[in-house]
Amino acid sequence: LQTAFLIGGIGFSVSEVGYVKGLGIGATLIGALAGGVAMAKLGMVRSLLLFGLLQAVSNLGFMWLAWMGKSYMALMTSILVENVTGGMGTVAFVALIMSLCDHRYTATQFALLSSLEALGRVFSGRPSAELVEMVGWAQFFFWSFLVALPGIWLVWVLRAQLHREVGRDAQAVAGSADL
Repeated sequence: LQTAFLIGGIGFSVSEVGYVKGLGIGATLIGALAGGVAMAKLGMVRSLLLFGLLQAVSNLGFMWLAWMGKSYMALMTSILVENVTGGMGTVAFVALIMSLCDHRYTATQFALLSSLEALGRVFSGRPSAELVEMVGWAQFFFWSFLVALPGIWLVWVLRAQLHREVGRDAQAVAGSADL
C-alpha cells in the first residue's frame, strides 16, 4: 500500500521510490543494530514499548508526506525514519518471540508465531485500501498510528508477565548449557 501511496497518491516516479527504498534497506540495518545495542541496555519490555511507540509515530511521517505533497525531503525523512524504527522494532519482536519459545521446539514455535504476525499484513491490505478510499491518505496514516497504540498498551499491561517469561527462558537456556 505504501508504494501505491508514493506513486499513485503523491506522484513520485517508480525510480524515485526505488532509490529511496533502496536507501531504506540500509536504514533498516542501522535500526536493527541500534535496536540490538539499545535493547541490551533497556531490556526487552522497555524496548518493545519504546520501539513500538517509535514505529507508530513513524506512520505520522507519511501523514506529513500526504500533507506536503511531492516533497523529496519529506519522502526521504518518512522512509528512513520508518525503516530505522522498523529495524529496531523487529529486533525487539524477534527477541520476544524467541523468549516465548520452548528451547526444545524453537524452530516450530518460532515459525508459528512469526506466521501469526504475518497474518496482519496479509489480511489488512484490502480493508486498508477501502479505508484510504473513504478517508484519504493523511487520515489513513493517522488511523494507522492510532491502531498501533492498543498493542503498545497491551505490552504495558502484560509487562510483569513478560518479565517473568523472559527470566524463565534465560534460566532454561542456562540450565541446558550445563548439560
